[in-house]
Amino acid sequence: MLGIGIVGLPNVGKSTLFNAITKAMNAESQNYPFCTIEPNVGIVTVPDKRLEVLAKVVLPKKISPATVEFIDIAGLVKGASKGEGLGNQFLSNIRQTAALCQVVRCFEDENIIHVEGNVNPIRDIEIINTELILADLDTVERNLLKNQKLGRTGNKEAKALVELFEKLQKHLEDSKLIKQLKLSQDEQDLIKPYQFLTLKPMIFAANVAETELSTENEFVKIVKEYAMTISSEVITISAQVESELIDLTPSEQIEFLADLGVEEPGLDKLIRAGYKLLDLITYFTAGVQEVRAWTIKKNTKAPAAASEIHSDIERGFIRAEVAKLADFDKYNGWTGVKEKGAMKLEGKEYIVEDGDVIYFRFNV
Repeated sequence: MLGIGIVGLPNVGKSTLFNAITKAMNAESQNYPFCTIEPNVGIVTVPDKRLEVLAKVVLPKKISPATVEFIDIAGLVKGASKGEGLGNQFLSNIRQTAALCQVVRCFEDENIIHVEGNVNPIRDIEIINTELILADLDTVERNLLKNQKLGRTGNKEAKALVELFEKLQKHLEDSKLIKQLKLSQDEQDLIKPYQFLTLKPMIFAANVAETELSTENEFVKIVKEYAMTISSEVITISAQVESELIDLTPSEQIEFLADLGVEEPGLDKLIRAGYKLLDLITYFTAGVQEVRAWTIKKNTKAPAAASEIHSDIERGFIRAEVAKLADFDKYNGWTGVKEKGAMKLEGKEYIVEDGDVIYFRFNV
């Protein structure tokens, strides 16, 4: 599960944003609730200027960026945890994602209806979070009962789960997300199989009007204040602007954004933030055939990182030749970093760092 679920109330701009993210009009975007029923999945490239640096050095035939998966999920309404609207399907789709991006409406427009009647970002966020909390509470209560029975038979894991579920139950009943609760690593490992919704990492996409993209309106300010209380990040975007950028050339995009007072598309920021939210990092391979970004989890050791290229490399791993991007650029590639002593030979215990340029040696 590496996907980021795009969630929010109906008509907040989710599908418009998704269309822009994937640069393909795959998700129907209409001015009425539930226009998205089946989740749309899009694989998008992660903007990374480091690829340009590497390409300048090795002049490859091909450049392949890292990717991240976004899933557009149907709009949620009050009562989703009890099956209202498309609630059951909505919650099931969220359970399959690794992280959440809540799109929050931060603009006024009388021509676009709001399912709750008026624009109120914090109320909207709390509606979403409440339904996630209620769904998790239901999961806790069902499994608490099950493990209480198992615990009476002497099952040690069941007894530990009962204690933990009681702790979670109290926390959720206080209308708090599980991600706000300090859990030990053992506790996190115990509840991992249950895929709790409120334990998932979360960011907010504050969707503003085109005219407010370069400023921070009052709606965005209160969303940022709220996000701080749950250690989440807020990215300000205009889904409408991003959808208009799709058909423009790169130079036209720069000019268009400059007129709005911004330097880069909000989606670039959102995609990078989503990548970071998943606890992912990038390492690079660089040769004349291809410069490529590879995606791994933080704290991945060299052999496991090599398996992203091919499992044979992990099995036959000998060593990794590692250079830092700045050195690779400064000394003009592999030959230069070797001559200057800027390349290091790393073994099986080496933990790959973000931005490493690597060449793997292995036995076939």
